[in-house]
Amino acid sequence: MRRIRSADLSVFLAIAEHRSFRKAAIDLGVTASALSHALRTIEERLDVRLVNRTTRGVGLTEAGDRLLERIRPAFLDIDAALEELDAFRGQPFGKLRINAPRAAVKLVLLPIVARFLREHSAVEVEIVVDDALVDMVSGGFDAGVRFGETVAADMIAVPIGPRHRFAVVGSPDHFGRHGKPVTPHDLKNHPCIRYRFASGAFYRWEFERGGLEVDIDVQGPLTLGDQDTMLQAALDGAGLAYVFGSQTAEAVSAGKLVSVLEDWCPYYPGFFLYYPSRRQMPGPLRAFLDFVKSKR
Repeated sequence: MRRIRSADLSVFLAIAEHRSFRKAAIDLGVTASALSHALRTIEERLDVRLVNRTTRGVGLTEAGDRLLERIRPAFLDIDAALEELDAFRGQPFGKLRINAPRAAVKLVLLPIVARFLREHSAVEVEIVVDDALVDMVSGGFDAGVRFGETVAADMIAVPIGPRHRFAVVGSPDHFGRHGKPVTPHDLKNHPCIRYRFASGAFYRWEFERGGLEVDIDVQGPLTLGDQDTMLQAALDGAGLAYVFGSQTAEAVSAGKLVSVLEDWCPYYPGFFLYYPSRRQMPGPLRAFLDFVKSKR
């Protein structure tokens, strides 16, 4: 068996963790074909197959699983050792990868990241916009941003940004034709713009007043999966939308939209930055956490 270098093992590790040649290639800054060729060379040197390639994706062989189990802790220790050098640089250095839904990016994350980067010029931040709930560890993310109720119990979460409330809004023309709802149950008589999660499930509009909680499975001819598009559809008179109140403030102030059921729309704790518990936290993540906490 010819000698295997640590660089060869990093190629295998990237493929094993991403379960995708394309994603691993992006992470390493090479082409997918070059990565595939490199893996074949590694397998030939070891004289053992590590990865099964199928039309459905990439999977590890038993030998690949065993190798991944043994080398992953070693690479984590190496990463931790390099990150400890931040103390000698005087500032964090490296890349920070964050996964977040589109609404969170626009409303809270991007403004904070912009200010953070002005103070930490040696850090690179990559934000991956994804409305689906993802496994951030297997996806190679350092942290994620979600509503508190959707954060997994095994994650550490800290508030990021202000509290939020939803708002039921529609165009003046809509209310001229259908009247205004007085209670959430009146929404059943209105065409509403439905929201479908990436999982395929419909969102049931949630309301609360005086301790009474109500959720309504609204109906309507239009279904969307993006808050900005829903807001635009409401402006165009397609029906009522249930979106973040901060998104509607300008249009409501200008008289382009009318907000209803305001006493039924409570405040929520808002978005949380969450991350897995780690023995050694990456320097860029630690710096970003400290920055977020300082701005609360």
